[in-house]
Amino acid sequence: MSRIGKRPITVPQKVTVAVDGLKVTVKGPKGELTRELPPNVTLSQEGEILTVARRDETRTSRQLHGLFRTLVSNMVEGVSTGFQRRLEIQGVGYRAAVQGKNLVLNMGYSHQVNIVPPDGVQFAVENNTNVIVSGYDKEIVGNTAAKIRAVRKPEPYKGKGIRYAGEAVRRKAGKTGKGKK
Repeated sequence: MSRIGKRPITVPQKVTVAVDGLKVTVKGPKGELTRELPPNVTLSQEGEILTVARRDETRTSRQLHGLFRTLVSNMVEGVSTGFQRRLEIQGVGYRAAVQGKNLVLNMGYSHQVNIVPPDGVQFAVENNTNVIVSGYDKEIVGNTAAKIRAVRKPEPYKGKGIRYAGEAVRRKAGKTGKGKK
């Protein structure tokens, strides 16, 4: 039995969950999310508690059980508190700024890189080098943060580039033996 799938989901006071067949809609103060469940998984609500169960013991049902429990849990957490990813910019002259809703990155290219946020995502910049991507959908927040990081990934020699907060970048030694023939 899936240990994650067995755990119940507690719904906060301000969040409402509507289950219509295989369609789950979660509404909260931050926004509204909808997801279609597979036919192998059922979702039941008893007061403030949601439980995800599987219809049979096939391999596919066992695989989807824990996955969809986590996805529904992330939906509930997202509309109540939201998610955020922090990015750090390292390198001389590399910086970020918010203009309107867009994120503008100066990353050593001949041009500025403008990133338009998808619906439900906001950007914030601290000290010109720390970017905060926040929103209520964990999947979209993570994908947006990955797109920002892809503008200039951290390179292994000097460590310059955009990295997630707390990410360890493996460093390489540079060239040695300058005077050898």
